[in-house]
Amino acid sequence: MPLIKYKDISFRQSTLAIINKANEIIAEYQADGLELTLRQLYYQFVSRDIIPNKAEQYDKLGNIISDARLTGLVDWNSIVDRTRDLKQNGHWDNASDILRSAARSFAMDKWEGQSTRCEVWIEKDALVGVIERPCRAEDVPFFACRGYVSQSEMWSAAMRLRRWITAGIKVVIFHLGDHDPSGVDMSRDIQERLNLLSNDAGIEVRRIALTMDQIEQYDPPPNPAKLSDSRCQEYMDKYGDESWELDALEPRVIEKLVTEHIRSVQNRKLWVQKQSLEKGEKGWLTNLADEHDGK
Repeated sequence: MPLIKYKDISFRQSTLAIINKANEIIAEYQADGLELTLRQLYYQFVSRDIIPNKAEQYDKLGNIISDARLTGLVDWNSIVDRTRDLKQNGHWDNASDILRSAARSFAMDKWEGQSTRCEVWIEKDALVGVIERPCRAEDVPFFACRGYVSQSEMWSAAMRLRRWITAGIKVVIFHLGDHDPSGVDMSRDIQERLNLLSNDAGIEVRRIALTMDQIEQYDPPPNPAKLSDSRCQEYMDKYGDESWELDALEPRVIEKLVTEHIRSVQNRKLWVQKQSLEKGEKGWLTNLADEHDGK
Protein backbone atom coordinates (compact mmCIF):
# COMPACT_ATOMS: atom_id res chain seq x y z
CA MET A 1 0.00 0.00 0.00
CA PRO A 2 1.55 3.34 -1.06
CA LEU A 3 2.21 5.47 2.01
CA ILE A 4 4.38 8.11 0.33
CA LYS A 5 5.64 11.21 2.11
CA TYR A 6 5.93 14.34 -0.02
CA LYS A 7 6.07 17.04 2.66
CA ASP A 8 6.20 17.66 6.41
CA ILE A 9 3.12 18.95 8.21
CA SER A 10 2.83 19.38 11.98
CA PHE A 11 -0.61 18.09 12.99
CA ARG A 12 -2.45 18.81 16.22
CA GLN A 13 -3.25 15.83 18.41
CA SER A 14 -6.97 16.21 17.59
CA THR A 15 -6.16 16.07 13.87
CA LEU A 16 -3.94 13.01 14.34
CA ALA A 17 -6.85 11.34 16.14
CA ILE A 18 -9.05 11.97 13.08
CA ILE A 19 -6.36 10.53 10.80
CA ASN A 20 -5.97 7.43 12.97
CA LYS A 21 -9.75 6.90 13.05
CA ALA A 22 -9.88 7.30 9.25
CA ASN A 23 -7.24 4.60 8.87
CA GLU A 24 -9.22 2.30 11.19
CA ILE A 25 -12.38 2.74 9.10
CA ILE A 26 -10.45 2.31 5.85
CA ALA A 27 -8.91 -0.93 7.18
CA GLU A 28 -12.36 -2.29 8.05
CA TYR A 29 -13.56 -1.82 4.50
CA GLN A 30 -10.36 -3.01 2.85
CA ALA A 31 -10.70 -6.24 4.85
CA ASP A 32 -14.01 -6.77 3.01
CA GLY A 33 -12.46 -5.85 -0.34
CA LEU A 34 -14.37 -2.55 -0.42
CA GLU A 35 -13.23 0.93 -1.43
CA LEU A 36 -14.49 4.20 0.04
CA THR A 37 -15.11 7.61 -1.46
CA LEU A 38 -14.39 10.64 0.69
CA ARG A 39 -18.13 11.16 1.13
CA GLN A 40 -18.63 7.59 2.35
CA LEU A 41 -15.75 8.02 4.80
CA TYR A 42 -17.34 11.26 5.98
CA TYR A 43 -20.65 9.51 6.66
CA GLN A 44 -18.84 6.83 8.66
CA PHE A 45 -17.49 9.61 10.89
CA VAL A 46 -20.96 11.14 11.19
CA SER A 47 -22.75 7.85 11.90
CA ARG A 48 -20.20 7.05 14.64
CA ASP A 49 -20.82 10.45 16.28
CA ILE A 50 -17.23 11.59 15.72
CA ILE A 51 -18.14 14.73 13.78
CA PRO A 52 -21.46 16.55 13.18
CA ASN A 53 -23.25 16.30 9.83
CA LYS A 54 -22.38 19.74 8.48
CA ALA A 55 -21.00 20.83 5.11
CA GLU A 56 -18.01 22.54 6.69
CA GLN A 57 -17.10 19.28 8.47
CA TYR A 58 -17.05 17.45 5.13
CA ASP A 59 -14.67 20.05 3.71
CA LYS A 60 -12.53 19.90 6.86
CA LEU A 61 -12.25 16.11 6.68
CA GLY A 62 -11.31 16.34 3.01
CA ASN A 63 -8.49 18.76 3.81
CA ILE A 64 -7.23 16.54 6.64
CA ILE A 65 -7.18 13.43 4.43
CA SER A 66 -5.45 15.36 1.64
CA ASP A 67 -2.71 16.56 4.00
CA ALA A 68 -2.40 13.11 5.61
CA ARG A 69 -1.77 11.54 2.21
CA LEU A 70 0.92 14.11 1.43
CA THR A 71 2.67 13.35 4.73
CA GLY A 72 2.55 9.58 4.26
CA LEU A 73 -0.05 8.89 6.96
CA VAL A 74 -2.89 7.71 4.68
CA ASP A 75 -2.63 5.23 1.81
CA TRP A 76 -3.06 6.91 -1.57
CA ASN A 77 -5.18 3.96 -2.78
CA SER A 78 -7.50 4.03 0.23
CA ILE A 79 -9.88 6.77 -0.99
CA VAL A 80 -11.23 6.60 -4.53
CA ASP A 81 -12.75 9.15 -6.88
CA ARG A 82 -15.27 7.19 -8.95
CA THR A 83 -16.23 10.17 -11.09
CA ARG A 84 -12.88 10.46 -12.90
CA ASP A 85 -10.73 7.78 -14.47
CA LEU A 86 -8.22 7.39 -17.26
CA LYS A 87 -9.18 5.68 -20.52
CA GLN A 88 -6.53 3.92 -22.60
CA ASN A 89 -5.96 1.04 -24.97
CA GLY A 90 -4.99 -2.40 -23.68
CA HIS A 91 -1.61 -3.92 -24.51
CA TRP A 92 -0.13 -7.42 -24.41
CA ASP A 93 3.42 -8.77 -24.68
CA ASN A 94 2.48 -11.80 -26.79
CA ALA A 95 -0.41 -13.90 -28.08
CA SER A 96 -0.48 -16.05 -24.93
CA ASP A 97 -1.13 -12.96 -22.83
CA ILE A 98 -4.11 -11.91 -24.94
CA LEU A 99 -5.51 -15.45 -24.80
CA ARG A 100 -5.30 -15.39 -21.00
CA SER A 101 -6.86 -11.95 -21.01
CA ALA A 102 -9.65 -13.31 -23.21
CA ALA A 103 -10.12 -16.21 -20.80
CA ARG A 104 -10.49 -13.83 -17.86
CA SER A 105 -12.95 -11.58 -19.68
CA PHE A 106 -14.92 -14.28 -21.53
CA ALA A 107 -18.51 -14.33 -20.33
CA MET A 108 -21.65 -16.11 -21.45
CA ASP A 109 -25.06 -14.55 -20.98
CA LYS A 110 -25.97 -16.28 -17.73
CA TRP A 111 -29.51 -14.84 -17.89
CA GLU A 112 -30.29 -16.60 -21.17
CA GLY A 113 -33.50 -18.59 -20.75
CA GLN A 114 -34.61 -16.68 -17.65
CA SER A 115 -38.21 -15.47 -17.41
CA THR A 116 -37.06 -12.11 -15.98
CA ARG A 117 -34.30 -9.67 -16.90
CA CYS A 118 -33.15 -6.88 -14.60
CA GLU A 119 -30.88 -3.85 -14.48
CA VAL A 120 -29.64 -1.79 -11.53
CA TRP A 121 -29.76 2.01 -11.79
CA ILE A 122 -28.24 4.31 -9.17
CA GLU A 123 -28.69 8.05 -8.81
CA LYS A 124 -25.05 9.02 -8.22
CA ASP A 125 -22.04 8.35 -10.39
CA ALA A 126 -19.84 8.43 -7.26
CA LEU A 127 -21.65 5.34 -5.94
CA VAL A 128 -21.58 3.23 -9.09
CA GLY A 129 -18.50 1.42 -7.77
CA VAL A 130 -20.54 0.16 -4.81
CA ILE A 131 -23.07 -1.61 -7.01
CA GLU A 132 -20.48 -2.73 -9.54
CA ARG A 133 -19.21 -5.75 -7.59
CA PRO A 134 -22.61 -7.39 -6.93
CA CYS A 135 -23.86 -6.54 -10.42
CA ARG A 136 -20.81 -8.01 -12.13
CA ALA A 137 -20.97 -11.06 -9.89
CA GLU A 138 -24.60 -11.65 -10.91
CA ASP A 139 -24.02 -10.67 -14.58
CA VAL A 140 -26.49 -7.78 -14.39
CA PRO A 141 -26.17 -4.47 -16.29
CA PHE A 142 -25.81 -1.38 -14.09
CA PHE A 143 -26.06 2.32 -14.77
CA ALA A 144 -25.31 5.65 -13.02
CA CYS A 145 -28.22 8.00 -13.70
CA ARG A 146 -26.36 11.15 -12.59
CA GLY A 147 -29.55 12.65 -11.23
CA TYR A 148 -32.53 12.74 -13.58
CA VAL A 149 -31.76 10.54 -16.59
CA SER A 150 -31.26 12.40 -19.85
CA GLN A 151 -33.97 12.01 -22.47
CA SER A 152 -31.49 10.42 -24.88
CA GLU A 153 -30.40 7.77 -22.39
CA MET A 154 -33.98 7.10 -21.30
CA TRP A 155 -35.08 6.52 -24.91
CA SER A 156 -32.13 4.16 -25.48
CA ALA A 157 -33.07 2.26 -22.33
CA ALA A 158 -36.71 1.99 -23.41
CA MET A 159 -35.68 0.57 -26.79
CA ARG A 160 -33.19 -1.82 -25.17
CA LEU A 161 -35.65 -3.12 -22.60
CA ARG A 162 -38.70 -3.27 -24.85
CA ARG A 163 -37.09 -6.05 -26.90
CA TRP A 164 -37.11 -8.31 -23.82
CA ILE A 165 -40.78 -7.54 -23.17
CA THR A 166 -41.54 -8.31 -26.82
CA ALA A 167 -39.83 -11.68 -26.35
CA GLY A 168 -42.14 -12.48 -23.44
CA ILE A 169 -39.58 -11.71 -20.72
CA LYS A 170 -40.42 -9.60 -17.68
CA VAL A 171 -38.12 -6.59 -17.11
CA VAL A 172 -37.37 -5.01 -13.73
CA ILE A 173 -35.27 -1.91 -13.03
CA PHE A 174 -33.93 -1.73 -9.47
CA HIS A 175 -33.42 1.94 -8.61
CA LEU A 176 -31.33 3.39 -5.76
CA GLY A 177 -31.31 7.08 -4.84
CA ASP A 178 -31.22 9.61 -2.03
CA HIS A 179 -34.27 9.99 0.16
CA ASP A 180 -34.83 13.67 -0.54
CA PRO A 181 -37.36 15.60 -2.66
CA SER A 182 -35.63 14.96 -5.99
CA GLY A 183 -34.17 11.54 -5.13
CA VAL A 184 -37.58 10.09 -4.31
CA ASP A 185 -39.18 11.72 -7.33
CA MET A 186 -36.56 10.22 -9.66
CA SER A 187 -38.02 6.74 -9.23
CA ARG A 188 -41.43 8.05 -10.35
CA ASP A 189 -39.85 9.90 -13.25
CA ILE A 190 -38.01 6.81 -14.50
CA GLN A 191 -41.18 4.72 -14.40
CA GLU A 192 -43.33 7.32 -16.17
CA ARG A 193 -40.85 8.07 -18.94
CA LEU A 194 -40.06 4.40 -19.57
CA ASN A 195 -43.82 3.79 -19.86
CA LEU A 196 -44.14 6.64 -22.35
CA LEU A 197 -41.10 5.85 -24.48
CA SER A 198 -41.72 2.08 -24.56
CA ASN A 199 -45.42 2.51 -25.39
CA ASP A 200 -46.36 1.02 -22.02
CA ALA A 201 -44.45 -2.18 -22.70
CA GLY A 202 -44.66 -3.19 -19.04
CA ILE A 203 -41.19 -2.34 -17.68
CA GLU A 204 -41.31 -2.32 -13.89
CA VAL A 205 -39.26 0.10 -11.76
CA ARG A 206 -38.67 -0.95 -8.16
CA ARG A 207 -37.12 1.55 -5.76
CA ILE A 208 -34.91 -0.53 -3.47
CA ALA A 209 -33.08 2.30 -1.65
CA LEU A 210 -33.33 4.55 0.17
CA THR A 211 -36.68 3.76 1.78
CA MET A 212 -38.17 4.84 5.10
CA ASP A 213 -37.95 1.24 6.34
CA GLN A 214 -34.20 1.27 5.67
CA ILE A 215 -33.83 4.66 7.34
CA GLU A 216 -35.54 3.29 10.44
CA GLN A 217 -33.43 0.12 10.34
CA TYR A 218 -29.98 1.63 9.71
CA ASP A 219 -30.51 5.13 11.17
CA PRO A 220 -28.32 7.08 8.70
CA PRO A 221 -27.58 10.71 9.69
CA PRO A 222 -30.23 13.10 8.37
CA ASN A 223 -29.85 16.32 6.41
CA PRO A 224 -32.37 19.17 6.23
CA ALA A 225 -34.71 18.85 3.26
CA LYS A 226 -33.61 21.16 0.43
CA LEU A 227 -36.03 24.08 0.65
CA SER A 228 -34.89 25.32 -2.77
CA ASP A 229 -36.16 22.13 -4.42
CA SER A 230 -39.51 22.69 -6.14
CA ARG A 231 -40.65 19.28 -4.85
CA CYS A 232 -39.78 20.10 -1.25
CA GLN A 233 -43.26 20.94 0.08
CA GLU A 234 -44.83 17.74 -1.23
CA TYR A 235 -41.91 15.77 0.23
CA MET A 236 -42.17 17.50 3.63
CA ASP A 237 -45.92 16.90 3.78
CA LYS A 238 -45.22 13.18 3.44
CA TYR A 239 -41.87 12.63 5.19
CA GLY A 240 -41.15 15.69 7.33
CA ASP A 241 -38.29 18.16 7.06
CA GLU A 242 -35.38 15.70 7.01
CA SER A 243 -33.71 13.93 4.11
CA TRP A 244 -31.06 11.21 3.85
CA GLU A 245 -28.27 10.48 1.36
CA LEU A 246 -27.68 7.04 -0.09
CA ASP A 247 -23.97 7.55 0.61
CA ALA A 248 -24.74 7.27 4.33
CA LEU A 249 -25.55 3.57 4.00
CA GLU A 250 -22.53 1.35 4.46
CA PRO A 251 -21.28 -0.05 1.13
CA ARG A 252 -21.63 -3.62 2.38
CA VAL A 253 -25.31 -2.93 3.14
CA ILE A 254 -25.89 -1.63 -0.39
CA GLU A 255 -24.04 -4.62 -1.90
CA LYS A 256 -26.15 -7.09 0.09
CA LEU A 257 -29.33 -5.25 -0.82
CA VAL A 258 -28.53 -5.31 -4.54
CA THR A 259 -27.60 -9.01 -4.49
CA GLU A 260 -30.79 -9.98 -2.63
CA HIS A 261 -33.05 -8.09 -5.03
CA ILE A 262 -31.31 -9.48 -8.11
CA ARG A 263 -31.62 -13.03 -6.81
CA SER A 264 -35.29 -12.47 -5.98
CA VAL A 265 -36.04 -12.45 -9.73
CA GLN A 266 -33.40 -14.98 -10.76
CA ASN A 267 -33.75 -18.70 -11.48
CA ARG A 268 -30.60 -19.59 -9.57
CA LYS A 269 -30.37 -23.18 -10.79
CA LEU A 270 -30.45 -22.13 -14.45
CA TRP A 271 -28.00 -19.30 -13.78
CA VAL A 272 -25.47 -21.65 -12.14
CA GLN A 273 -25.73 -24.06 -15.07
CA LYS A 274 -24.73 -21.24 -17.44
CA GLN A 275 -21.90 -20.32 -15.08
CA SER A 276 -20.58 -23.86 -15.28
CA LEU A 277 -20.60 -23.78 -19.08
CA GLU A 278 -18.75 -20.46 -19.00
CA LYS A 279 -16.09 -21.92 -16.71
CA GLY A 280 -15.47 -24.70 -19.21
CA GLU A 281 -14.96 -22.24 -22.08
CA LYS A 282 -12.57 -20.18 -19.98
CA GLY A 283 -10.57 -23.32 -19.28
CA TRP A 284 -10.34 -24.08 -23.00
CA LEU A 285 -8.89 -20.61 -23.69
CA THR A 286 -6.39 -20.97 -20.84
CA ASN A 287 -5.25 -24.34 -22.17
CA LEU A 288 -4.82 -22.78 -25.60
CA ALA A 289 -2.55 -20.12 -24.08
CA ASP A 290 -0.52 -22.82 -22.30
CA GLU A 291 -0.12 -24.70 -25.59
CA HIS A 292 1.11 -21.54 -27.30
CA ASP A 293 3.70 -21.02 -24.55
CA GLY A 294 4.92 -24.59 -24.98
CA LYS A 295 5.16 -24.58 -28.77
